[in-house]
Amino acid sequence: MACSTVLLSALIHANLANAIESNEEQRDTSLTIAFVQNQVAQNMSISRAIKSIVRHYPQEAASVIDTALDLYPEQYKQIIHAAISAQPTLTQEVVTIALGKGLNCTSIVETAINADPSYVDFVVTAAANSTPNELDEIVRIAVVTEPDSADYIVQSLAREHPSKIVEILTSAIGAVPLVGEYVVEALLAAFPNNAEQVVTTAVRESAAQREQVKKIIETAQNSGVALDQLEIYATNGGATAEEFAQALDKKN
Repeated sequence: MACSTVLLSALIHANLANAIESNEEQRDTSLTIAFVQNQVAQNMSISRAIKSIVRHYPQEAASVIDTALDLYPEQYKQIIHAAISAQPTLTQEVVTIALGKGLNCTSIVETAINADPSYVDFVVTAAANSTPNELDEIVRIAVVTEPDSADYIVQSLAREHPSKIVEILTSAIGAVPLVGEYVVEALLAAFPNNAEQVVTTAVRESAAQREQVKKIIETAQNSGVALDQLEIYATNGGATAEEFAQALDKKN
């Protein structure tokens, strides 16, 4: 009998605690909704409201952004751009929250990069971790949006997803062929043991840009790939003996 009483008491206590916690969460959510709506009304725009909140209440930024995306889903671009431009260190968290809402991945990536291009590696890694099945599109839109950071984009994603090096490299060069030599240099610096994959893929994907083929070969040699191996990798990718020789002559 005593055991039954103790068990019943414990169950009542647990249910009461859960009810209190649930009520507190509902109250916090209601307060956040009211706060966001009030700020939007005061600032006359969702962008200004988000910037003001993030700057003055950074500790509440995540919950506010989460709530704002629920309240104003059609204005998600403005919300993302405002939050990141006001507080770039929130980039990864903002992208993750937005993707959790089921919003368009490529649009989120593009908007986040434009808000602060210096945080592009945080954008792409957050997006790829949240939606790995869209990796190719993430690479494509990121490189097109910020081609000057193609090397960082590719290197960051390859470190997070080393088994996808070929796919990442293929998407990057396919999006902006002229980044070939830079992404090759970045990948060889991070993955010197994957030289065959990197060189062969880069040469093959640059088939329509023959000058790029020679630059890729030159870059690979500068990165320390042995000449005899480099010739095999480049040839397997479609480089001619003449292009290989010209690339070496150019270096010398």
